[in-house]
Amino acid sequence: MIYVFTGNGKGKTSAAIGMAVRAVGAGEKVLMVQFLKDGKSSEIKAIKKIKNFDIRQEKDLNFLEKTAKRKYNLVILDEVNVAMKFGLLGVKEVSDILKQYRKKPDLVLTGRWCPKEIIKMADLVTELKEIKHYYKKGVKAKRGREY
Repeated sequence: MIYVFTGNGKGKTSAAIGMAVRAVGAGEKVLMVQFLKDGKSSEIKAIKKIKNFDIRQEKDLNFLEKTAKRKYNLVILDEVNVAMKFGLLGVKEVSDILKQYRKKPDLVLTGRWCPKEIIKMADLVTELKEIKHYYKKGVKAKRGREY
């Protein structure tokens, strides 16, 4: 299965982490790969304490060939849509991975600007929409909520 959490609203990564916690609770192994993140967000500390929930930061998809298919039941590609938007990863490159991993493991893609090609391939797509956000009033990001 391929799941996509996209849109301009808050909660895409949080939704993916929620799925991961549920999977771990069911006895599955999870890998979360973060693109465009430095590994210093608060959720990293919590995730590192959870057995069978691995997390890493990557710049490309090469590692998937070696590890993901045989070791994990659920793989989260966090902010992969943004990486495609800015040309750090190609849409075709990601599409090829999705074709290859169609059956196992389940894949979760997060980030704004999910390409139409990826949406067509997905089994579930959720668009999170911002209606109101305190950033627009000048309120800064809060540790433990946004990072």
